[in-house]
Amino acid sequence: MWGLVRLLLAWLGGWGCMGRLAAPVRAWAGSRGRPGPALLRTRRSWVWNQFFVIEEYAGPEPVLIGKLHSDVDRGEGRTKYLLTGEGAGTVFVIDEATGNIHVTKSLDREEKAQYVLLAQAVDRASNRPLEPPSEFIIKVQDINDNPPVFPLGPYHATVPEMSNVGTSVIQVTAHDADDPSYGNSAKLVYTVLDGLPFFSVDPQTGVVRTAIPNMDRETQEEFLVVIQAKDMGGHMGGLSGSTTVTVTLSDVNDNPPKFPQSLYQFSVVETAGPGTLVGRLQAQDPDLGDNALMAYSILDGEGSEAFSISTDAQGRDGLLTVRKPLDFETRRSYSFRVEATNTLIDPAYLRRGPFKDVASVRVTVQDAPEPPAFTQAAYHLTVMENKSPGTLVGQVSAADLDSPASPIRYSILPNSDPEHCFSIEPEDGTIRTAVPLDRETRVWHNLTVLATELGWSWGPEKGWAPPSAAKEECTSSPSQRRPGGSPQDSSAQASRVQVAIQTLDENDNAPQLAEPYDTFVCDSAAPGQLIQVIRALDRDEVGNSSRVSLQGPLGPDANFTVQDNRDGSASLLLPSRPAPPRQAPYLVPIELRDWGQPALSSTATVTVSVCRCRPDGSVASCRPEAQLSPTGLSTGALLAIVTCVGTLLALVVLFVALRRQKQEALMVLEEEDVRENIITYDDEGGGEEDTEAFDIMALQNPDGAAPPVPGPPVRRDVLPRARAPRQLGPKTQLLGKLRQEDHKFKVSPGNLDSVQNKIERGGDIA
Repeated sequence: MWGLVRLLLAWLGGWGCMGRLAAPVRAWAGSRGRPGPALLRTRRSWVWNQFFVIEEYAGPEPVLIGKLHSDVDRGEGRTKYLLTGEGAGTVFVIDEATGNIHVTKSLDREEKAQYVLLAQAVDRASNRPLEPPSEFIIKVQDINDNPPVFPLGPYHATVPEMSNVGTSVIQVTAHDADDPSYGNSAKLVYTVLDGLPFFSVDPQTGVVRTAIPNMDRETQEEFLVVIQAKDMGGHMGGLSGSTTVTVTLSDVNDNPPKFPQSLYQFSVVETAGPGTLVGRLQAQDPDLGDNALMAYSILDGEGSEAFSISTDAQGRDGLLTVRKPLDFETRRSYSFRVEATNTLIDPAYLRRGPFKDVASVRVTVQDAPEPPAFTQAAYHLTVMENKSPGTLVGQVSAADLDSPASPIRYSILPNSDPEHCFSIEPEDGTIRTAVPLDRETRVWHNLTVLATELGWSWGPEKGWAPPSAAKEECTSSPSQRRPGGSPQDSSAQASRVQVAIQTLDENDNAPQLAEPYDTFVCDSAAPGQLIQVIRALDRDEVGNSSRVSLQGPLGPDANFTVQDNRDGSASLLLPSRPAPPRQAPYLVPIELRDWGQPALSSTATVTVSVCRCRPDGSVASCRPEAQLSPTGLSTGALLAIVTCVGTLLALVVLFVALRRQKQEALMVLEEEDVRENIITYDDEGGGEEDTEAFDIMALQNPDGAAPPVPGPPVRRDVLPRARAPRQLGPKTQLLGKLRQEDHKFKVSPGNLDSVQNKIERGGDIA
């Protein structure tokens, strides 16, 4: 069979190539420069049997794929055929004598689709070209030997749940390495092997689409689809490849929230404060993420007044909390409805709504021991200042809600009234002053009153103290207690209330000047000139003495005029008659009077100095300073004179002191006795043994020394020292001798050497 195919291909190929190679042969012949008749040969050409080779074909021996032949070859064996180019000598070999071309190994078109070769006929003996080289191509003919592959697989895709039929999911693409231009080896067709009936694939494009409507994520979230690509147009015998596509359904808000139960019951103690968690409501929504977020609300007004509901941090559960204080004695249960609603609603799925649900809630209030309750949340009381201790201020009242007949005890927390200005009746809560109050010192007193059930213990120091026990100031010691106290046990059965006591004003402060006034006026000032604006101050409350009048000295002899401005101030003016010359400043009396009940007044003084002024109005000097300074000498000159005199006196005192110190030193040296001096000499003394050579007492007291007492000789062999006693120095011996002879002259270390020289020369030392 293969033999017939080769013969057919050789016949077709030979005829096709002969016509193609005729022109190059003629062109090469003309280039030799031969005469014209030689250029008209028409049969000179290459002849070969085949230029196609089937890929992957392999036989027991090299396969003949074609033959080279030249009309120059007469069959005499003188022509040699040569083959060069791609694969020559390795992949393709040629028979030099016959021109047959063989392929030596199996070829793969996907590695190399064609080979370009050069054929030439030469003389065997001289290797001279008989024909010009001719190029030809050997093509590798494709066979279907490569299956389709998916280079990007496996695939992952996402599509929203509840999508319509035909919604595009993803496109898959396969590649076939075979020649797409030859046959159907690379023509691919896509089919779904696994994933029906949910998904389909376009056979030509590979686009995967949804095949059924209303796929629900809550039912099945993920699908595994197997896609096959088959070549040869999908016909039998074609090669195929497959890949997987994992399709995930994304969530949409297609499910409304649902309460798992229609009634929720909770209980809470009446002492639970606002914000206390009562219970948790959990509506269920199978959706995910933002599609499952919910908001809760109370539908009935009865429950919304006492309770509130909010969503937790995850946005899924409802937290029911206390909104205002509860009272078991007033109401013991609450019933209301709670609604859960999705916060994000997709209009495309409204047909699956409504996206909300309602449940009933019942909350039971439990009784608990309660502290006493005051009749008011806060108290505001008033009292006049300066009232005597024991003055009634007001009353607070509390009751035990659990047992209204139970008595209550009242007290003031010490830290709210550290000055102990008030007291309280333990039985009825009456508040009284403990000391007189002063509004100008403190206007408001903020007390904390404690109400405690009778069953709580009280210390003996917490009892009633009469008003006289406190000092008449808000500074009494802690040991002086006001009525009542604080419980010694826990404050769980006690309640507190704030009591603000305002001290009311009465006119008890006379007006006074706002500040001390010490001013001046120029001696050249014109009559009626404003000297100073004087302002008054009244410490009493505005309204009690809203106006203060100021009045100065009256009469024709007044040196200055005080004009009341009727706004709590007055103007000090220079009168029309100038003030007489005066060395001391003027003291202007001012009378201040308020308009309170009763009216109070006081007198103050304004100091005015008459000064010499410069043209610009600044003070040059005042008359008292000018009178005190001597004529012709300024203050600086006087200071310089005093400094010089002081310096001279200091120098004189220093000179006299140094002089006296020098004279005292000379007198001490002249009258100094030998006993009062340290005698130094070069000879080394004998230590303790020197006391035995002479009488040390004679040296210390030569006039009263007693003669030595005879006694037994001292044995030298029993002395504690091993060495013999040392001899006294010559100066020591001379000094002792002179003292024993009682010479009538003074011997001192300064004249000892001169005395010794006189003795040696035999002179008189008297």
